[in-house]
This record gives sequence, C-alpha cells and structure tokens, in this order.
Amino acid sequence: MSTVKEIVFWGARGQAIVLEEFLVPLNFRLTAVFDNDRESASPFKDVKIYYGKNGLTAWASRQTDIREVSFAPAIGDNKTRLEIGEELLAFGLKPATLIHPRAYVAANAVLGRGAQILAHATICARVILGDFVTVNTKASVDHECVLESGVQIAPGATLAGCIQVKKNAFIGTGAAVLPRVIIGENAIIGAGATVISDIPDNAVAVGTPAKVIRVNE
Repeated sequence: MSTVKEIVFWGARGQAIVLEEFLVPLNFRLTAVFDNDRESASPFKDVKIYYGKNGLTAWASRQTDIREVSFAPAIGDNKTRLEIGEELLAFGLKPATLIHPRAYVAANAVLGRGAQILAHATICARVILGDFVTVNTKASVDHECVLESGVQIAPGATLAGCIQVKKNAFIGTGAAVLPRVIIGENAIIGAGATVISDIPDNAVAVGTPAKVIRVNE
C-alpha cells in the first residue's frame, strides 16, 4: 500500500475545492491551507488556514521536515499562481503534480513541476507542459502542443495539434485553437472564441474567428 503524502494548498477558493476532490486516490492528505486574504476561511473541515508569509513561517516552524511536504497553488490567476509556486519551491516544499484519475495523459507527454490536470481532460502525444500549468475539466490539448509555464486552459477548451501557448496565457471556456497557432505571453482568449491565427503578447481576443479587441500593458 502506498504511503499517504502530506500536501498543502495556497488558495482557499474554488480551485482548492476542485483539487481536494481527488487527493485521496493520489494518496495525498491535505493538512493546511494558505491564503493572502484574511477574509478567506478554510473550505475544509479540520484543515486550518494560515495567512500570508507570516502564516507560512509559523506553520513551517512546527513541521519536522517541510521538504517532505508537497504543495499545490490553488489559484486561478496565472501570474499569481506561478509566482506563488516559485516562492513555495524556494521555501523548500515539493510541487505536486495532480492528475485526476479520470484524465488522460499520453505516456510520452512531458509535464512540468506542479501541473494540474482535471477530470476528463486530455493531454495527447508529445505535449509539453511548463511549470504550474492548469488544464481544466474536459479541456483537450492535442499532439505536440507546447504550453509554457503558468498557462491555464479553461474547462472545455480545445487545442488542436502543434500549438504554442506562451507564458501565463489563458484560453477561455469552450474556446477552440486551430493547428500551428501561437498564443502570445499573457494573452487572453475569450470563452467560445475560435482562434485561426497567431495572437500577440498581452492581447485579449474574442469571437469567431477571434479578433484582438485590446492589448494590455
């Protein structure tokens, strides 16, 4: 029987609730939650919440060896999720790769540290995921796609083959991206959009076919 591993979350809202649902099949036990928002309460019975870096330090002071504790940044915002992930790595915690038992991940896919693959998501042949990438419920990432660190694919989005999604980009719910398209760094693709051509860095694109409506600074 596999040894149960201790894990903590940074984030106490919806993403934490989604991730907690499949910890047990992966032999994880959630023992603490952290959040920067002092108005947040722990959404889990008997799991204490700590606030900010001071809370993290206080919690760590009571651990025998934090290097044996895994973590998951349960945060929707891409940039914040990546920053928190890197901070917790530097603190000495281990990034957990969380793959729902009902997700499909090809044997030759490469997953970066802290990847989160949710229920019924599909990661196909030779896909490469960077650090702290989230592929949400029923999203599909087809062959040879490259998703850089911090990327998030929302529920039901579909990426055809050979797509590159650059750092911290977001693909909205139900969006479709055609083959060999490049999605720029920090770009946002709106829900239901159909992307047929490259999207530049920091752009927001919506519609079918997707058109850039603004470029964020």
